[in-house]
Amino acid sequence: MQSLDLSLEFDNQFTAEMPADPETGSQRRQVRAALYSRVQPQQVRAPRLVAYSREAAELVGLSDAQCQSDDFAAVFAGNRVLPGMDPHATCYGGHQFGNWAGQLGDGRAINLGEINTAGGHLMLQLKGAGPTPYSRSADGLAVLRSSVREFLCSEAMYHLGVPTTRALSLVSTGEMVVRDMLYDGNPEEEPGAVVCRLSPSFVRFGHFQMLAARREHKLLQQFTEHVIERDFAAIAAAGGTPEDRYIKLFEEVCRRTADMIVGWMRVGFVHGVMNTDNMSILGETIDYGPYGWLEDFDPDWTPNTTDAQQRRYRFGQQPAVAQWNLMQLANALLPLVQDPEPLEAALSAYARRYEQGWQQMMAQKLGLKEFDEPLISGLLQLLSSEETDMTVFYRLLAQLEPGDPGAWQILTPAYYGSPGTAHQQSVQAWLSAYQHSLQTQQVDSATRAAAMNAVNPKYVLRNYLAQLAIDDAEQGDFARVNETLEVLRRPYEEQPGREAYAAKRPEWARTRVGCSMLSCSS
Repeated sequence: MQSLDLSLEFDNQFTAEMPADPETGSQRRQVRAALYSRVQPQQVRAPRLVAYSREAAELVGLSDAQCQSDDFAAVFAGNRVLPGMDPHATCYGGHQFGNWAGQLGDGRAINLGEINTAGGHLMLQLKGAGPTPYSRSADGLAVLRSSVREFLCSEAMYHLGVPTTRALSLVSTGEMVVRDMLYDGNPEEEPGAVVCRLSPSFVRFGHFQMLAARREHKLLQQFTEHVIERDFAAIAAAGGTPEDRYIKLFEEVCRRTADMIVGWMRVGFVHGVMNTDNMSILGETIDYGPYGWLEDFDPDWTPNTTDAQQRRYRFGQQPAVAQWNLMQLANALLPLVQDPEPLEAALSAYARRYEQGWQQMMAQKLGLKEFDEPLISGLLQLLSSEETDMTVFYRLLAQLEPGDPGAWQILTPAYYGSPGTAHQQSVQAWLSAYQHSLQTQQVDSATRAAAMNAVNPKYVLRNYLAQLAIDDAEQGDFARVNETLEVLRRPYEEQPGREAYAAKRPEWARTRVGCSMLSCSS
């Protein structure tokens, strides 16, 4: 690649306005009365661009030529710090699997700084760029395996229309990193990589929790005011007492979180590790670790091996876990608000907004104008009673005429097995009820199909597709990573010649590590 100078204008309001840890460097330590510690990315041996997102590059004003340059790979592997950058890692706490974990912080993430764009400010963050004061016993690095998954899923979710942090680039480091993928005492060397993530803010629920837990209430108020002024302009402009502003902030976070979870449930996304330190104050999906995509429709499925017994973060539990996490945020804000009643009211409003959003979303998935409770309850029972591919099922459903006695046949490719006669009869009975609902709501076939295909994706980042891209990338072949990204840029469209990317899970992927079993190992 050629050398091509990069020019980005940094406006680092967070580090300018918030108190810093007086100590610099990556030595592990407890950090008090500060929001962040300054630390430099670790130099790597041979940075090489694996992939970049054109859409994310446009957000920061970088051209294709700049993204394909040696300078770009050097900067976004952490080897070069541009003028104006202020590298730092932030301090936060959180509940992990329901238990308070104390100080956590950016253990393998280093924020490079904030830039101004035409669409607003963005923080640039490297994941896997070396140790920080918050790395605990870890090395702060990331492997190519997890980095491919983070990069592809960030952009896949964006194109699906689900709120998310973005991924600008994926750069391999030319170095090996030791990881015990399944925590079973069998560590192995894997290729290392760094992802550059973008978001207006990487503030998490855990930032507020850490300050509240340490009773640093003045700093909690200062930080909360900064968050409102920086990322919630409407609340800032509305005025009112400080308490009013904090309540409005919490109400808005509840609304955004409800909408995000509805998006997850629509496309079959399972986050896998919904700890409070993995919840964004902006209502964006953040931290793509042991996530998975619901292939067989199983509400009890979790992709996270660490959660295999408890299943706290299973697909069907995600709305309730989000509310529990919001309650922890409410507890952190309570010292500023004093009165718990408005915070409790906002939590109740979260539940109502989620339920209303879910009902509207489920109606849209069927092309209906209104929610039909018996019809949709019956559908969820059918999907759970046989091993059914959720994504394939909805796309096929848009093609058939529910009143056709032979419509059942169109749905057969969505099944992983061969459903018996009893199930076929149940499906046909449900299709008759579906036809009746469509007629009652006066929905014609063409309108229904177009509406369904606008919300039911044909292409998602299936677990096995990510693993195939990883397998090639670990051999130095990045073509599949980039082709997968191209497919995921148009998830609702028919893409002739790329039908293989829409195929349901092959049998070999049923139990393969990386497809059915994942861990937090990065």
